[in-house]
Amino acid sequence: MAGILYGVGVGPGDPELMTLQAVRVIRACDVILAPGREPKETVAWKIAAGAVPELAEKEAVGIHMPMTKDPDILQRAHQEAVDRIKAELEKGKKAAFLTLGDPCIYSTYLYVHRKVQAAGYQAEIISGIPSFIAAAAAVGEGLVENSQMLHVIPASYPSGEGMVLPGTRVLMKAGKAAAQVRDELILRGAQGWAVERCGMEGERIFHSLDEIPDDLSYYSIIVAKEAGE
Repeated sequence: MAGILYGVGVGPGDPELMTLQAVRVIRACDVILAPGREPKETVAWKIAAGAVPELAEKEAVGIHMPMTKDPDILQRAHQEAVDRIKAELEKGKKAAFLTLGDPCIYSTYLYVHRKVQAAGYQAEIISGIPSFIAAAAAVGEGLVENSQMLHVIPASYPSGEGMVLPGTRVLMKAGKAAAQVRDELILRGAQGWAVERCGMEGERIFHSLDEIPDDLSYYSIIVAKEAGE
């Protein structure tokens, strides 16, 4: 009988923000998959290890996910990942694929999840706390109230339309685009804040758009609201 794949959200960075369900599933799995050539060196693994010490005794498999937007390279990487995972499932193993935040929000796991299911295997998603929720808590600010709308935008992709949406805009994975995003938001008269490496070592909080530096890391969230909100 074939095994089962779990896409496990480990939250934004602090092991204490992992859900009880995530901890239980990781403990129950035979093999742990992490997005990187060296699984135990990945951010997701280190977060999970903080909540599940016995992770050190689990079989670890690295799943290479290249940081590129080239569709051909990504397609090959996703298929290689699926083939590697299928080999474990054919052995009847339970496998947990660790992913930062929540697996349903801009996660590379989703591509694998769909392909594994399409191949006839069982796959389930275990929710995790999204980074922008934890970031809002770290700043001590709400994201939306009353009739306000919430928009989640990938900051590393050009999105002129996203910058003018009403309500609260969450710009994820700002990284190299941070300075451009910051300047455009200020030019449009927005108010906002940012959190870098939320819940991780080296966390930085910027309480206004003016405070945001040019060199934010990949693990950064910028939140913008219309002036006066």
